[in-house]
Amino acid sequence: MRKFFTVLAALATLSLTNCGYNAIQSQDEQIKSDWSEVVNQYQRRADLVPNLVNSVKGFAQQEKDVLLGVTNARAKVGSIQATPEVLNDPAAFQKFQAAQGELSSALSRLLVVTENYPQLKSDALFRDLMAQLEGTENRITVARNRYIKAVQDYNVTIRSFPTNLTAMAFGYKTKPNFTVDNEKAISTAPKVDFNPAPATPAK
Repeated sequence: MRKFFTVLAALATLSLTNCGYNAIQSQDEQIKSDWSEVVNQYQRRADLVPNLVNSVKGFAQQEKDVLLGVTNARAKVGSIQATPEVLNDPAAFQKFQAAQGELSSALSRLLVVTENYPQLKSDALFRDLMAQLEGTENRITVARNRYIKAVQDYNVTIRSFPTNLTAMAFGYKTKPNFTVDNEKAISTAPKVDFNPAPATPAK
C-alpha cells in the first residue's frame, strides 16, 4: 500500500510538471517579486517629492501652479494601494499607471521651470536631490522592464497549449502589463513658454 501511494504521488508530481502547473506557480511568484521592486522604486521617487518641492519653493515661490501640480500628483499616487491584488485587476492597474504617469509629467514640468533659476540649479541641496531623482528614475526603468518581461513570459505560458488548460482549470488569467507607449505619452513634459527677460545692453 505504501508503495502504491509513493507511485501515485510521483505520478501526480510528474503530471503537474508536464501540465505546466509548477511553471505557472514559479512565474506568478516572479511577477509578484518584480512588482514589489517596481512599487519600492516608485515609492522612493514619491518620498523625494516633498524635499524637492521645498527646495524649489525656496527659490521660485511664484511658481505656485507647478509646485501645487507636483504636490497633488504625489498625493494621488499615495492614495492608491499598490498591493499584489492590483495585478489581477486591469482597471486598478491602469489607475496606478496613470497616477504614476501624472507624477512623471508634473516632475517634468517642475524641471523645466528650474531652468529659469540659475541660483536654484547651483544650490547644493537641489543638486543632491536631482542626483537622487535621476538615480531613482533609472531604477524605476530597470524594475519596470523586469516586470514587463516577467508578465510577458507568464502570459505566454498560460496562453500556450497544454498549460492553457491548466490555467483554465485553476483560474489563472493573463495579467495587465505596462503600456509603454501610453506611459511615454503621459510622461512627456508639456511645452512651457517662458518669455525671456530682455537682454541688458552692453556698456
